[in-house]
Amino acid sequence: MNFSPRPYQEVAIKRMVDSPYQLLALRMGAGKTAATLMAVDQLMQAGSITKTLVVAPKRVTELVWHTEAAKWDQLAHLRVQKVIGSLNQRIAALAQPADVYVINRENFVWLTEHLGANWRFDCVVLDENRGFKDRSSRSWQALKRLRDSIKRLYILTGTPTPNGLMELWPQISILDRGQRLGRSLTFYRNEYFVPEKRNGPVVYSWRLKPGAEQAIHDAVADVMLALDGDQQLPDRIDNIVPVHFDMARYRELANDMISGDVVALSAGVLAGKLGQIANGAVYNVDGVVETVHDAKLDALEEIVEQGEPVLCLTAYRHDQARIRQRFPNAKVFDGAHSLAAWQRGEIELLLMHPASGGHGVDGLQLGGNVVVWFGLPFSLDLYEQANARLHRSGQQNNVVVRHLVSQGTIDERIMRVLASKGDMQQALLDAVNELKGETCDATE
Repeated sequence: MNFSPRPYQEVAIKRMVDSPYQLLALRMGAGKTAATLMAVDQLMQAGSITKTLVVAPKRVTELVWHTEAAKWDQLAHLRVQKVIGSLNQRIAALAQPADVYVINRENFVWLTEHLGANWRFDCVVLDENRGFKDRSSRSWQALKRLRDSIKRLYILTGTPTPNGLMELWPQISILDRGQRLGRSLTFYRNEYFVPEKRNGPVVYSWRLKPGAEQAIHDAVADVMLALDGDQQLPDRIDNIVPVHFDMARYRELANDMISGDVVALSAGVLAGKLGQIANGAVYNVDGVVETVHDAKLDALEEIVEQGEPVLCLTAYRHDQARIRQRFPNAKVFDGAHSLAAWQRGEIELLLMHPASGGHGVDGLQLGGNVVVWFGLPFSLDLYEQANARLHRSGQQNNVVVRHLVSQGTIDERIMRVLASKGDMQQALLDAVNELKGETCDATE
């Protein structure tokens, strides 16, 4: 198949060829992988680079990059090698001659330690930036140590700052070594932000100074490309499916942080336990699943009975187990096999954790157009990426995203934050504090 880049892909390819480092914030489904491979191929033919390393989520490593290279006539000569599996398998894969090596980010630190001074990749591509947005993470620190050995560094993402512009500094600073936004997070924060919520000397959240957002975008304009793409997508229709159940155990846990054998030792754990109960089941102190209600299963059954293929996104393993017990024909997403069956229309209910299918799983839009969130995620990034598996280029029908929301529970707070693209972690803590009658000072 001949690759004919869209205008925005041409812009992205030119940026990568002309610049040694870029943060490419392209709309999900905009074809970042193909554009990057075209740029890498041009750079190799020009003699600018020799070996490229792609660091990607696990399923993207397994399914996407080698498939994308094989799809296009212009890239048929490009050798793509997956570096996955056991230690011996990874070492053997690195010994194979190739142009592009793809490794999952969980093994990136291992790779840096394994190669040490023999680092041989002059071009590095970070496919999705999770794991590299936190300067304290081992991945970010390992990349920082190698930065001088890398000629070209590209970060690909659909959501560069899902939780606010504070997340931008680690990404830009690893690209330009602190030239544009300062060499430290403290400098960046003091330059562009002021405290928002605090309790004495402890600052819980920050807000942008007047004019700071535009100043930040201006500062990084030459190294950050943000494009929505020019593809025309069908409408995305979001709706809430209200769910009701007996709230006795929910209220008991919310008030006392204990309900039978279910115990929450902190506010963060309490938020998770309340979310589980809202879904219908919860892990107790022994790790045993206790069923609380079937209200969301009933709501899901009403949707499935409408006869359209449903992609159901779940938060916990016990969610999937209970759904499969109710729907014996439901399939759990396991990669290429289930993807092909979904595209052929052979699966009426496909279960997926958003972290498994959120990034780089292409082709789901060819098998259906209904998304159901059985359990709402505690991550805006996962939420947007997972929805984009169906609402992306190639989708021919309007996409319906249905959220099963247990009324009077933490579900409602999460749903509001997802809709407003707010601070998820702070909202969860606020919700728990409100349940316990506590408040947090909101003074500068």
